[in-house]
Amino acid sequence: MNPPPIPAAQQASIPLPPAYNTRIEEFREEEYPMLKEGNTYLDHGGTTLYAKSLVDRFSRDLISNLYGNPHSASTPSTLAGDRVNEIRIRALQFFNADPNQFDLIFVANATAAIKLVADCFRDYQSPTENIKKTKGFWYGYHRDAHTSLVGVRETTNSTHRCFGSDDEVHRWIDGSENSAKSKLGPRKGQVGLFAFPGQSNMTGRRLPLTWPGRLRAKYGDNMYSLLDAAALATTCPIDLSNDSMAPDFTCVSFYKIFGFPNVGALIVRKNAGHMLERRKFFGGGTVDMVISLDSAWHALKDSSLHDRLEDGTLPFHSIVALGHALDLHPQLYESMSRISAHTAFLAKQLYNGIKSLTHSNGVPVCRIYKDPEAVYGDPNTQGATIAFNIQGPDGVLVRFTDVEKLADDNGIYIRAGGLCNPGGIATFLEFTRSDLHAAFSIGHRCSNPLVVTQGRATGVVRVSLGAMSTLSDVDTLLIFLRENYVVDIPIPAAQLCTNCSAASFYLQKNARTSTSSVLTRRTTKKWARNFSKFATTKKRIESAP
Repeated sequence: MNPPPIPAAQQASIPLPPAYNTRIEEFREEEYPMLKEGNTYLDHGGTTLYAKSLVDRFSRDLISNLYGNPHSASTPSTLAGDRVNEIRIRALQFFNADPNQFDLIFVANATAAIKLVADCFRDYQSPTENIKKTKGFWYGYHRDAHTSLVGVRETTNSTHRCFGSDDEVHRWIDGSENSAKSKLGPRKGQVGLFAFPGQSNMTGRRLPLTWPGRLRAKYGDNMYSLLDAAALATTCPIDLSNDSMAPDFTCVSFYKIFGFPNVGALIVRKNAGHMLERRKFFGGGTVDMVISLDSAWHALKDSSLHDRLEDGTLPFHSIVALGHALDLHPQLYESMSRISAHTAFLAKQLYNGIKSLTHSNGVPVCRIYKDPEAVYGDPNTQGATIAFNIQGPDGVLVRFTDVEKLADDNGIYIRAGGLCNPGGIATFLEFTRSDLHAAFSIGHRCSNPLVVTQGRATGVVRVSLGAMSTLSDVDTLLIFLRENYVVDIPIPAAQLCTNCSAASFYLQKNARTSTSSVLTRRTTKKWARNFSKFATTKKRIESAP
């Protein structure tokens, strides 16, 4: 039987590696007051948290300045338009994208960016193509794709393909597939779009970013790439400085990076921009002229790609807030590379802790869903996300909804379910197409899952770390899992917190008393967490130069 993991709190006497950003502990309480009262937030994959200073700066800006609709010509409107243009350039620079080679289109979120690309490709036809005999476009997407990427296939003429692995993508690009598989690619003369996530929003595994450049070299102007960077950008720098290797289209949601505002972007290589220029729909602000009486004619703006595709009035107040987020983020966290190293360290600590949890008979407490090639602690292959299910000593799974509910009752906020990742769920939980049809026929729905069908879970528990996560968050989750799901393993006091007699008393008492009420457990756990955090802080202060 493996001993239970030692929380990071006990390791306070061990010097922390440079990857861990200890400065966060200095400002977290002030910048993130919503985390007081023992709240532990571990759903950064859904959205990360906004800093108090960001809200304060944005509020002062709105109170001090008069912003009007950018489509008007008044002074307030001109001010708003100028701010939008300035922040557009700064957002491109945040991703190391040269404004001469890339354009940025503001949208609601990454899903809206994906839909915009899909709509444009659906409406695209070559100048020599007969509109009545259009071939549509071919679409390929990776198994790890978010639901929003999968949905693009419905805009094709039934010419789409799901790639079940990285190797399958590599063979397709290299042209080394067998004849049967090769027929699943674009037809002759058909334009293609290949989409993939930079990071699985289920497992956190990071996919190769070399595919866009390889596709461009292999297929030229007949194949384009779409990168869903929403999950990746949360804790990883997006570097578009190499135009020849960059995706043609990159989708991001800024709330996943900064917590606020709720706005997204589609970043477009200008060399691929022509693929977006034949969209049939046009909205207010995107045209230079429209005739609605006696004739159906319009002329799109020709000044820039974003002018032709940003329909209606932009969320200019949110874009103003984005400017403040771009200012504050490096002041708090230095750089996205620093965040990447920090969260990779935390993810490795958490993964090792979860992996080492065992029942008295040696059965692991958690079934962790992880790609073999992904390595926790290596930000090139793995993000700060862990997907798992909990099982008893007999191997029977605990309902993931029950885990989520109990965690919530204890002030720990995670996510559970299918995570809008149908390919990942089907792969790791081993569901076939017929299995899923059968589950649907008896009532399983994404928003209202059966939880268990055919003896298998239909979803997972997901924890995801962010820029403001700390070792105490890791400790809190590990303590929660041990206390509630490890069978017959007493937790020695020394393994929580040295020099902390009250926490020691609590653990010894808890080991003897397994029938305490949920309310009592919640109260004592809060005491234990507080003592653990106190000991960690005290030790670091004492060891500081």
